[in-house]
Amino acid sequence: MSRVDPAAVRAVVRKDLLAATRSKAVVLPMLMVPVLLLVVLPAVVALGAGRGTTADISSFLDQLPGELAAPVARLPQREQLVVLVNGYLLAPLFLIVPLMVSSVLAADAFAGEKERRTLETLLHLPITGRDLFLAKLLGAFLPAVAVSWAGFVCFAVVANAVAWPVLHRLYVPTWLWLVVIVWVGPAVAALGLGVMVRVSARAKTAQEANQIGGVVVLPLIVLAVGQSTGLLLVEVPVAIAIGGLVWAVAGALCWRGARRFTRDQLATRL
Repeated sequence: MSRVDPAAVRAVVRKDLLAATRSKAVVLPMLMVPVLLLVVLPAVVALGAGRGTTADISSFLDQLPGELAAPVARLPQREQLVVLVNGYLLAPLFLIVPLMVSSVLAADAFAGEKERRTLETLLHLPITGRDLFLAKLLGAFLPAVAVSWAGFVCFAVVANAVAWPVLHRLYVPTWLWLVVIVWVGPAVAALGLGVMVRVSARAKTAQEANQIGGVVVLPLIVLAVGQSTGLLLVEVPVAIAIGGLVWAVAGALCWRGARRFTRDQLATRL
């Protein structure tokens, strides 16, 4: 098996990143959604608590698992809302962001080339089919991880700063938060693009790729929302193991996609 050509892979990744930054249809959802979910929403929650919004959430806590409700219930009432929402309930949003960004970029990977009529030029580049597929994966994966990590840093800064008058301490991140963001989040991004790159190679337009891929990616989003809060209730080794499982599934999808990917197959869809 021939070795990967790093220079060729970097060239294709750089080209894809430049094309993505020039497309409003790609850039706007990639930036606006994380800003709303990771900056505006936690700021509103913390500001509400800081201005004396001391809603009684005891009835709501009664409906939550004991592992989650107990540490929140022990806090003063004024602190409960901000810690519950920003410390636990917003966790699903952090897995939606890398999944959404990687899916948007992966949908544009090959289908976007067809729309821009640059696919034929791409197929004539001196790069192997395996390296081309790898470059398309990295072109979606790296921005997804960068956006999600930058969004988390903004979230931590905003949440802690705005809630300081209420809590007088830092409450984000915890060790489990870091595992979710640094380990599980990239795995979820890889899982999404492992599906979407293959869909993009078969679709004629990026819109079609998004429509078809949405049917596949939507269950992943539902699963991420349903499970990510639970990740903050387990031990760190368990969270690391869960992330490893997601990485294994994502790696299998990407490996199968690379094995089935050929230039001839892609050329027939020009």
